[in-house]
Amino acid sequence: MPAHAPDTTPDAAADPLGRERSHLSASRAALRAMREDVEALDIRDVTANWVNAVVLQAQIDDRIKALADLSHTPLFFGRLDYLHAPGAELAEGAEGEQFYIGRRHVHDADGDPMVIDWRAPVSQPFYRASKKDPQDIALRRRFGYTGGELTAYEDEHLSDPAEAAAVSKLLQQEIERPRVGPMRDIVATIQPEQDEIVRSGLSGSVCVQGGPGTGKTAVGLHRVAYLLYAHRDRLARTGTLVIGPNRSFLHYIEQVLPALGELEVKQATVDDLVAREGLEVRGDDTAETAVIKGDARMAQVLRRAVRSHVTEPTEPLMVVRGSRRWRVPAYELAEIVSELQTRDIRYGAARDALPQRIAHAVLVRMEQAGEAPDDRVQDAVARNAAVKAAVKAVWPLVEPSKLVLRLLSEPEFLAAHAEGILTEDEQKLLLWPKPFRSVRSAKWSAADLVLIDEASDLVERTHSLGHVVLDEAQDLSPMQYRAVGRRCTTGSATVLGDLAQGTTPWATRSWDEALTHLGKPEAAVEELTAGFRVPREVIAYASRLLPSISPGLAPVSSVRETPGSLVVSETADLTADVVSACRDSLAHEGSIGLIAADARIPVLAEALLAAGLPYLAPGEETTARSRLTLVPASLAKGLEYDYVVLDEPAAIVSGEPDERTGLRRLYVCLTRAVSGLTALHTAPLPAPLT
Repeated sequence: MPAHAPDTTPDAAADPLGRERSHLSASRAALRAMREDVEALDIRDVTANWVNAVVLQAQIDDRIKALADLSHTPLFFGRLDYLHAPGAELAEGAEGEQFYIGRRHVHDADGDPMVIDWRAPVSQPFYRASKKDPQDIALRRRFGYTGGELTAYEDEHLSDPAEAAAVSKLLQQEIERPRVGPMRDIVATIQPEQDEIVRSGLSGSVCVQGGPGTGKTAVGLHRVAYLLYAHRDRLARTGTLVIGPNRSFLHYIEQVLPALGELEVKQATVDDLVAREGLEVRGDDTAETAVIKGDARMAQVLRRAVRSHVTEPTEPLMVVRGSRRWRVPAYELAEIVSELQTRDIRYGAARDALPQRIAHAVLVRMEQAGEAPDDRVQDAVARNAAVKAAVKAVWPLVEPSKLVLRLLSEPEFLAAHAEGILTEDEQKLLLWPKPFRSVRSAKWSAADLVLIDEASDLVERTHSLGHVVLDEAQDLSPMQYRAVGRRCTTGSATVLGDLAQGTTPWATRSWDEALTHLGKPEAAVEELTAGFRVPREVIAYASRLLPSISPGLAPVSSVRETPGSLVVSETADLTADVVSACRDSLAHEGSIGLIAADARIPVLAEALLAAGLPYLAPGEETTARSRLTLVPASLAKGLEYDYVVLDEPAAIVSGEPDERTGLRRLYVCLTRAVSGLTALHTAPLPAPLT
């Protein structure tokens, strides 16, 4: 790979920062030229028809977007000076090469690289090399930026034994930099243990257990970007998907992949995956009912219910062709049906195969009578009215939503298929108090649509993608895991979560169990325990809850010590003091999150407006002028703010169905702060915190 030899000229030595700024300017000019080349493409003479023209133009438009130079995003953030050319023999006197590492590849007019994509193999030592293992790197240089301008650099001479290893100040500043707006990429700050996960192969699935501030979400997104780089053709055919817990979270992370030049990754929630046209979620389940509907045993109940529609033939079949009549006895039809059932293929696929099997039996009789039928005759027999009628009677169509409607409405139908699987009390929890007349009038819950999705897959196979990233996975039920797993049966998955942050009644108890439901029991489980975002004082305080919410789970060890980052105070006038704390927090740089129990949100919203403090809703983009977000505790998961004001911890706990879930919700809320946390309370704090 052609690259720049290290610059050892006197000018470079005298003004290294000026040289790096010149390279940045030249690289940006080269990126503009790359974009202009694509914009100038004329496809009028290279497309055969308008369909090809539309497809090609869409590809060109995407390429133009990917080549955008984002003013707030540094084009490169590091430099590697190799002792020898990568791939060359380590011969004495061999000339080394120099590579600038950035978010995307940029080349000059001759095709020589000016910036190397961070995902390229030659970039890997930027994240992995160390004094103990320099990986043939003479120098690693990190760059500091202010407002898009290159303002500083920092060098590590990895192959120089005289230079002691030191913590990078620029790296620490980048990690701690205040955030305004959506989630940023971490490509400049990826740590060795994170890089190993990011660059793991496409064929294997991986599960990342990571506490607050360990960067698991960003690692998952960067893994998608890396896989698209390393396996672009394959994933272009099969597709990729990022699944998040809610729309606010997806909006928060949606700019990470485009900043890395990846525009084709779709995002969805589990509810989006199982949504069906014409079926609206209008109902709610009690926690007890939702737990049963989310139980993996429901898959067995649904399977029985679907298969119950098949009946054994009791009448022979007579097929008339011309002047001849061909009779297939009932016992032979029963053998055909039984054979299809034992093959364990999808209900719909077996139903499609049945007429061909019957037609084959008729053709055998034709051949025995001296005829020589071909495939066209078999297809004609399969379409015969008598054959169609027999198939309809023996193997009728199944509409998944109607099937689930019957299970939730008819006690006898449910009991017949849940016998030995669900207890009588569990069956009673599933049944609607007042049955609905039709699929359209039913008040479906979110869990009901997951059941319908399972039934749909029993009838027709769900399309599988090449790779799926599942974030905040600890909150999924076994049936939701199955719904996600159906989307990657022939692909791989990256599962991200924290067992301590499970806040649903059906929250994951172990990753081994969750991965089994997902259909990926062989997935490697990696644990991130080094925290880079949440201050040590804050994470230590929140970790007091771990013995109560997730015994045995290792607490996060934060690398950031920030004196004064934690304030816990009792107050007599809670609302007024919370508003005052928000005003004080706004004096700092960065984003502010006011997190409170859902029931407290209307009161706080009114108080903020009365105090002249406008606020945003979760997911709305913060700006330099609008930095305060009012966050219900139920939506705080996955979000991050520079400063957090936490309102009444006890109310957050009592707002959940049980104490353990409430303490887990509180753990989430306590760990949203990047620079400082102020927790105010009137009621006594939950016992584990004291």
